[in-house]
Amino acid sequence: MRYVWLAFLSLAAVLVGLIGWQRLRPSASTPLATAPAAAPTALVAKRSAAEVAQPTTALWATVKPVPRADSIVRFAMQQIGAEYCYAGTTPTGGFDCSGFLTFVYSHFGIQVPHSTALLHTTGKPIPREQARKGDMVIFTGTATTSATPGHAGIVISDPGQPIRFIHSSSARKESGVKISSVEKTDYERRFMGIRRVL
Repeated sequence: MRYVWLAFLSLAAVLVGLIGWQRLRPSASTPLATAPAAAPTALVAKRSAAEVAQPTTALWATVKPVPRADSIVRFAMQQIGAEYCYAGTTPTGGFDCSGFLTFVYSHFGIQVPHSTALLHTTGKPIPREQARKGDMVIFTGTATTSATPGHAGIVISDPGQPIRFIHSSSARKESGVKISSVEKTDYERRFMGIRRVL
């Protein structure tokens, strides 16, 4: 009888140990939360059909939406040659600088104000060296004493490159939607900052 009790207690200990091990083992979603964001496809491939039907919070924290910056820049470039028009917001009627930004961003569901002064406080500030495609670049007005926002454009260059931007310019020479550079131009003097809305 003693052997029967010993066998029973040994079996019970093994079962308790297995149950405890299962509870202490990391859950299936833990690797998703700690895995690098660089391989979302591999993470999705390992998930079962039931998990795909009911996605976990960890998965959505890992898989980031595809950036729209390239699409925004491509769409903005399609407007090159459109005329400058004070308060304008359409390719056919022309654009002023903030009207151009309003038109381009709203095409992608991003609302920005039709006011350069307000654009300067829209989104979040970004260090100049981190400016990237799709960011807004803000400048003062043309007067040498100007210290308030007076012009804006959309960055089309990548971080680390000299900043190039597309904008609707009221310049007497080559007005309308065009591409310009910040470095080695009067825009360098007028530069106020970079704002990110993506």
